[in-house]
Amino acid sequence: MDPVVLAVSGASAQPLARRALQLLLEADEAVEMVTSRGAIGVWQAELGLRVPSEPEAQERFWRQETGCATGQLRCHRWNDQAAGIASGSFRTRGMVILPASMGTVGRIASGVALDLVERAADVHLKEGRPLVICPRETPWSLVHLRNLTALAEAGARIAPPVPAWYHQPRDIDDMVDFLVIRVFDVLGFELGELRRWRGPVQADRPEPGRGSGILSTES
Repeated sequence: MDPVVLAVSGASAQPLARRALQLLLEADEAVEMVTSRGAIGVWQAELGLRVPSEPEAQERFWRQETGCATGQLRCHRWNDQAAGIASGSFRTRGMVILPASMGTVGRIASGVALDLVERAADVHLKEGRPLVICPRETPWSLVHLRNLTALAEAGARIAPPVPAWYHQPRDIDDMVDFLVIRVFDVLGFELGELRRWRGPVQADRPEPGRGSGILSTES
């Protein structure tokens, strides 16, 4: 079974990457994972987690974080451009960068590969393999838009983690699952149950001012 590459760059929304890895391993998928130096810093700054740099230690770390012993996981050091995923002869089912910083986006769009995340993305583009980029930034400047357009023109799919409410999320975990599952829909993966759009929901709504949260204008 050819693996999927899961790349994590130094943008906010790292829990999306953790949940993606967990769902992939629970689905018994093979994962080649690379966490950028910036992402390691974000984990520490936002969540207080120290992600090891060494591949073997990082694999143990992710296994503990996800609580999942199934699937296949191989981690790579952020700057190891001799890794298998840095070569076009290494076959994969595709690559997802989740989340993708705008610095990473800009360098990939320019053909610059300073680390393994960017080199692996460059390989997927040149080999014509699926590359899904999940930019996590708002608002987008004209520079961002042009870089993302260049990547889309080169064959990448742009899938920003944008939430929806039609699946009626009950908490943040429901929202995270929706975002992750929708991203991997692009690659044809089925990673979990998701309430998909089936048309408008028919429901009895309370009158304004009677439990609906809308203030009544009546005196």
